Parts: sequence; C-alpha cells; structure tokens
Amino acid sequence: MSRLFGTDGVRGTAGQYPLDAETVARLGAALVRALPRGDHDGRQLRLIVGRDTRESGESLERALARGIRSQGATLVSGGVLPTPAIAYVTRGHFDAGLVISASHNPYQDNGIKVFSGAGEKFGEGLEAEIERIVADTSWTLTDGADSPVERVDFVDEYIAHAREALPDPGRLGSMIIALDLANGATTTVAPRLFGALGFGTTVIGNAPDGRNINLECGSTHPDRLVDLVRKGGHRLGVAFDGDGDRAIFVSADGRIVDGDAVLHMCAKQMKRTSTLAGDTIVATVMSNIGLEIALRDQGITLVRCAVGDKYVMEEMVKRGLRLGGEQSGHVIFSDHLFTGDGIVTALRVLRVMAETGRELADLAAELKTYPQVLVNVRVREKRELQGVPAIADAMQKVEDRLAGQGRLLVRYSGTEPLLRIMIEGRDQSEIQSWASELAGMVKAHLG
Repeated sequence: MSRLFGTDGVRGTAGQYPLDAETVARLGAALVRALPRGDHDGRQLRLIVGRDTRESGESLERALARGIRSQGATLVSGGVLPTPAIAYVTRGHFDAGLVISASHNPYQDNGIKVFSGAGEKFGEGLEAEIERIVADTSWTLTDGADSPVERVDFVDEYIAHAREALPDPGRLGSMIIALDLANGATTTVAPRLFGALGFGTTVIGNAPDGRNINLECGSTHPDRLVDLVRKGGHRLGVAFDGDGDRAIFVSADGRIVDGDAVLHMCAKQMKRTSTLAGDTIVATVMSNIGLEIALRDQGITLVRCAVGDKYVMEEMVKRGLRLGGEQSGHVIFSDHLFTGDGIVTALRVLRVMAETGRELADLAAELKTYPQVLVNVRVREKRELQGVPAIADAMQKVEDRLAGQGRLLVRYSGTEPLLRIMIEGRDQSEIQSWASELAGMVKAHLG
C-alpha cells in the first residue's frame, strides 16, 4: 500500500483511493488502534470530526464513524467548522480530532487531517503507525452500514476563544471589513464573530452549495475581494481559504498583503511588547529573503523549515517560539493554538493596527520584498548536486555574489524530473542572469 499521509494529512479525489469509503473506514479504525492508551484508564476513546462545505464531506464523515465505532470508540461531529476550531475543541474535550477538507483545492478533492488531544497535528511517527495498521491484512473491519454522526454545536465556544486575540476592538473605532469566505468552513463563524466585535462587514463567498468552495474566490483567488475593497468604504479585506486555516489581506488601497507581511508586522509588534519569545520566528523556505533581512534589521531571527504548517509547528514547539507561518497565509500564534488559524490571524492584524494606530497599507509597506526568479530545468537523473563539481562550483559562485543580500534555493521536484532553481536578490536582471548561468550548467551535466 502506498503512503496515505502527505504534508497535510490524507488528500485525494473524493470516492477514489485513498478516499473511497472502505479505506476511509479502515483509516478511522486504524487511528483508534494507534492512539496511545496510557492516559485513558480503560475508558472509551472520544473523537470529534469537522468538515468544510464540499458535497463529499458527509459521506466521508459517515465512513470514518463506521471505522471508529468498530474499535469501540465514539465520534461526534461539529458539522461545518474551520480546521482551527476543531483543533481548539479537540484540546479541551477529545482524545483526537479529524477534519474532512482539502483546504484550498477544488470541490472534487477532499482530505482528512488528524489532530492529537493537545490540538496539534500528528507527527510523522504516528502517521506512519496509522499507515502500518491500515496496511496490515491480519485484521478486517466488522460489517456494518455507514450511519449519521451525532452533531454537537461548538461554534460559540470557538468564537469565545478566537475573540481573545483582539481584546479591545473598540480602539479601532468605526470599521467596515470586506470578508471573502471562499464558500467554505468560515461561513458558519466569521460573520457572527466580526459582527459580535462591533465591525460592519461586507461578505462575499458566503453561499456554499457543495461545489463552489474556492471557486474563483478565497485566499487563492482574491481578485473579487480586491475589486470590492478598491470601490471604497472598507478599512481592509480578508480572504480565507476553504477550511479557514489561512488568511490573505487586502489593504484599503487594494494591495494584497500576504503571510510574509503579516509575519513581519506581528513580529515587530510582539517584540515591542516583549511577547516575542527568543526574538525569533519560524518561516518556510518559500518566504522572501526580504522578510529575513527586514527582521534581522530589527534584531529578530528567522528560522527556516520545510514547506507545510506542521513543520512550522514542530520547529516552534522544539524552540519554544510563539510566532511562525507561511507566505501563503498560514500563521501560527502558539499562545492561541499550534495550527494556522485564518480568523485569529485577522484579529491579530487588527490588534497590531489598534496598538500602533496605523493602517494596514502603512504597516505592510515596511516590508520590502526582493525580486525573485524561478527556473525549472528538466533532468535525466536526480544526482546529489554537491557530487557534481561544476554545478557545486556554479552554486557557490551565486552564493558569493549574493553575499548575504539574497538567497539561492535549489531543489528537485518531488513528482517530476525537474530541478527547481530559485534566486532572490536586489537586482532583477542580475539574478535572472545568474539563474540562466546555473540552469545552463545543470543542463550540460544532468539534462
């Protein structure tokens, strides 16, 4: 059996392996079998599941329930809820939590994310154990039909938790915010929460029909939100993705503000208020070198990790840090939760505005991103680059030219016979020339 878990849970096309009903039921059973038993004193394990608005969500929920119940555990459903809401509720009430979602993907796709009883995404060790159990042919699921799952409403509990991220909304004065809910999981939460905080809202992407999640809307398609904000009357706009664990912003002048800018403004403010642990944050290899340099100028260290918010979380836990995230809009504030939370991110940005008295455009403008060049080179083999002297020398030459004022990232594609060359630096024409030189050397030796 092939790997089930990727960088963010199990993903695939709904109804096809690994998201066919039997594999999903077996996955639910394997999860119960893999959970540590030491702290449960023989009691029945309790799990919670939430989902986004895809039409396949309820059937996958029923299949999970069949597998979980077959092992003597119980499952309740929070219904349509953002991923971070399930993570938060799991921490307080359950032994594990599951989210049925494919995040920003189209509706045909779906996925299953798993959270521990601490509200954190499972590490690769437990994922591997679940995969081993699923693949073990010595056990089978008992016969039984999929059946509905008991529904419990946790919206108010999550809203109360999220509101702690903006303790004094009145400091912002009168405000109208444009919200794009991606026809996804935040539709059940965001309008109520922002209204309860006293903000006026204009909402789009708030009519899910099972098939329009992320369809020309949300954080990966912010054009409609940009147009709405540019028409005037809004202090800012916020676009969430399908499962609500990321947020992208639009300033009042219609400019997109990504996760790098959010990390920059929040890190600076947290340092000013002495709440930035170790004066250090975590970001992935995809964050712009401009963020690293800007933070360095403020006495803040940026630690890089692999792409994926679970890797950001693991690095934060290991180092005892409070802030980390991705350029794509996944931002983790560990004081709230050890997973990305688009709504909390929005409230923390509003908090920076309240505490500084500045508008989003002004705060975002402080981050100067560097030009970037990305070149893909087709290769016949994926050899260790340091073992090819000519390529290693060419890479070192680029590093020397950048002299700490730029960044070279060279890596093989995980799915295609490609070597990806990314260079960031101060001058677009220079880095374009250097990328071409390096690509030519790769073609000569590996192409």
